[in-house]
Amino acid sequence: MKVVDAVPEFAGAFGFEEFNRMQREALPAILERDDNVVASAPTASGKTALAELAICRCLRDGGTALFVAPMRALTNEKESEWERFEELGYSVYVVTGERDLNPRRAERADILVMTPEKTDSATRKHDSGRYSFVADVDCCVIDEVHLLDSEKRGGVLEVTISRLRRLCDPRIVALSATMPNIEDVAEWLDAPPAATFDFGDEYRPVDLHAGVKTYSHGENSFADKYRRLYRALDLAEPHIRDDGQALVFVSSRQDAVMAAAKARDELAERDVPVGARGDYDFHNEAKELRNDSLRKAVLDGVAFHHAGLAKSDRDRVEAWFRDGKVKLLFSTSTLAWGVNLPARCVVIRDTKYHDPLEGDVDISPLDVLQMLGRAGRPGYDDVGYGWVVCDRSDADRYRRLLREGTEIESRLAEDIDSHLNAEIAMGTIRDLDDVMSWLETTFYYVRARSEPERYDFDGLHGRVRETLETLVDRGFVETDEDLGVEATILGRLTSKYYLRLETASRFHALTERERIAVGDVLEAVAGAAEFDSVSARQSEQDAVDSVLGRDTALENGHRKVLAILRSSMTGSTPSDLRSDAWVIKQNALRLLAALREFLDRFSGPRAATLARRVEARVDHGVSRDAVGLTAIDGIGAARASTLATGGIETPADVIDAGADELVRAGMSRGVAERIVESARALPRVVVEWGSFPDRIDRGESEMREVTVRNVGGGARAGVRVTVNDVEMSEKTTYLSGRTTVPVGVFGAQEELTFAVEVVFPDLPLAPVVESRTVVVE
Repeated sequence: MKVVDAVPEFAGAFGFEEFNRMQREALPAILERDDNVVASAPTASGKTALAELAICRCLRDGGTALFVAPMRALTNEKESEWERFEELGYSVYVVTGERDLNPRRAERADILVMTPEKTDSATRKHDSGRYSFVADVDCCVIDEVHLLDSEKRGGVLEVTISRLRRLCDPRIVALSATMPNIEDVAEWLDAPPAATFDFGDEYRPVDLHAGVKTYSHGENSFADKYRRLYRALDLAEPHIRDDGQALVFVSSRQDAVMAAAKARDELAERDVPVGARGDYDFHNEAKELRNDSLRKAVLDGVAFHHAGLAKSDRDRVEAWFRDGKVKLLFSTSTLAWGVNLPARCVVIRDTKYHDPLEGDVDISPLDVLQMLGRAGRPGYDDVGYGWVVCDRSDADRYRRLLREGTEIESRLAEDIDSHLNAEIAMGTIRDLDDVMSWLETTFYYVRARSEPERYDFDGLHGRVRETLETLVDRGFVETDEDLGVEATILGRLTSKYYLRLETASRFHALTERERIAVGDVLEAVAGAAEFDSVSARQSEQDAVDSVLGRDTALENGHRKVLAILRSSMTGSTPSDLRSDAWVIKQNALRLLAALREFLDRFSGPRAATLARRVEARVDHGVSRDAVGLTAIDGIGAARASTLATGGIETPADVIDAGADELVRAGMSRGVAERIVESARALPRVVVEWGSFPDRIDRGESEMREVTVRNVGGGARAGVRVTVNDVEMSEKTTYLSGRTTVPVGVFGAQEELTFAVEVVFPDLPLAPVVESRTVVVE
C-alpha cells in the first residue's frame, strides 16, 4: 500500500513511499475507526508511522493532536522531523519549561509534543490561561507506553493519561515495544480487540540474536569498566571486520567519551580496519564539529553520542553512522529511545548507572530491551546481534529477561498518596465516591484485577480509603460532614510543586518557627525526602567535611546535598562534589522555589524574601552583597561579582552609576545601556516620614502616617513597621506608586526606634529599612 493512496493529502509528511506489512495491518483501525488503539511491535519495525497516521487522521478531522514522547531529547527530535507537517501548513509546537512556554503558540498548534512530566504539569494547571490549551486535545499519541513500568516515571504517565481522559476524553493511540500483557493496557484504555495489535518478532525487519556475556567482577570499579569495555570490543570486532557496525551503550556521558578514546587505541593495536582518514570531504566536515574529543575520534571510525553534545554534532554523528563512516559508536540510553540508528551488533556494556539522586541503580528491564532492539540494520543484515555484558551474579536475571520479556506493571501504588493529593487539589475528586471512581480509571486497578493475588485486589479500595484518611490526618486534605473532600493550602502547594508529602510537612514545620535564618532554609531543602537516596561516595566525604565541618544535624547523603548548596552559594563547589552538583542543584532550586511560597503563605513576605535571596545565591554562586544585582536582566554571576567588588551592590546603585561607569567596569556601551534600563524596571523604594515627630511627652500618644513610595517598576511588596524591634503592623501589597502605613507613637519608654522595612518576596533584592528615633520627654 502506497502512502499517497492511503493519505493523499499527507503523503509529504512521511519519509517513505510505501507502508510495510505491520503498518498496513494497523492502518484501517487508525484511519477508519474512532476507537482507541494499542499497538505493540518490535523495535525498528516502524511504529513511528502509526503515530503519524493517527496524527494525520486527527488533522484531517480538524482536531489537535498531542504526542507524548518518553524523553525531553526526543521532543526536540520530533520538532525537527515533523517540519514535514509544517510544510503542509500545520503547526508543531514542543511544550518545554514553564519559562519558555508561549501559550498563544500552544493554543494555535495543530500538533503538540510533550513529555509525560510536562503533560502532567499542564493538566494539573488546565484551568489557568497558560495551560488551557491542553483541555482541547482531540487525539493523544503515547509513544513507548511501556514506560508505565518505569519506577520513576510510570506513575506520572498513568495518572496523567487517566486525568486527560477525564478532562477532554481524546482518542488515545498507545504504541509500545513488545509486551506480554498488552491486553491489560488495552483494557485500561478501552481499546477493543479490533484495535489492539500485538505484532510479534516475526514483524521485526531483521531477526535478533540476543545473549548474555559475563566478566569477572573485581574490587576496583574503574578497572571493571575496562574489563567490560574489552569484552564489548571482543564482541563487536568480528562485525566491524566484516564491514558491519557496532553500537555500545554505556552509563554516562563521560563514560561514552572515555570509552571512545580507549577504543580508538585498542582497535589500532588490534589492527582492525576502521577510519576514513583518506576521505578528504569527510576530513573537512569533521573540522566543523564543536566537540574536540569527537573531532579526534571520528576520523578513526569511532564516535560517541549523548544529549550533552551540540545538536549539530549529534546530527553529524548520526548521519556518519548511517553512512558507515563511523563503525563503532558509544552512546548513552538516549539513542535507544527513538533515534532510528540500528547497528549489526549492539552491546550493553553497563547494566548499572550512577544517579545523583538515587546512587548506583540498575538499568531498567525496559531500557535493556529497548537498547537490544537496535540490533540489525533493515536492508543490510539478515540478523542482528545483541549482548548484555554483566557480572556472573546477574547473568540468570538477564537471560530470563531476554527469554521471557517483562510484563508491564503499574507503579502507582509506590506514590499513590501524592497522586491522590494532586487530584483532590485540582478539584477532580470531591468526595469518597470520586476517590473510588478515580481509582477505577487507573492502570493500577486494571492490573490488580488481572493479577488479584499479587496486587491484593480485594484490599484495594480499603488501602485507598486509608490513604485518604492519612492525607486528612496530616493536614493535606479536609473533609466535611457529607464526606466531601477538599485540599488545604498545604495540599495545594504540595501538588503545585510536585513535592513528596514528607518534604511538604518539613517545609510547613519550618514556617512555624519564630525566626528563620539562611542555614534553616538550606537545611530544610537539603533534608527533603527527594534527596533520601543520595549517597556520598568515600571519595566525597572529605570534601563534604571541608564545607560543613560538624555544623549540621543532617546525615549521610543529605549532608552531601547541604555541602553542595552551601558551596554553590559562593561558587566554590569542591571538585570532588562537582559530578553530582548540577543535578542536585537543579532539584534544590525547584524545592527552594516551593519553600519560598510556603514561607510566603504561612510566615509572610519577610521570610519568603530570605528564601528568594538564598535561591538566587545557590543559582548564581554570588555573595550576599552581590545577589540583588542578579535581579537585573543581563547580569549573571560574573558581572554581579565584578560590580559588587567596585561598590555597586543594588539596582539603585546601577542606575546612579549610569552606563559610563558600567563601561569602565568592562561592559560594552550597548550592554551597559540595556542593563541600566533593566535596573530601572525594578522597584526602588523611598520612605517618606512626613510630619513624624522627633519627640513626644511621656504618656502622650499620636497617630502619624509614613509613606512608602516606589519610584521604579511595580512589584509585590511586604511593608512592616516595628518599634524597638517589636512588630506593630505588616501588610502585603502590589507597590507600583505609593502606599501609606499608620504608625502609633506612644510616649511609654525613654526612646523609641521606629523602623519601616520593605521587602520584595519575588525578587532577590535586599530589604529596604529606614528608621527614625523618637525621644520621650
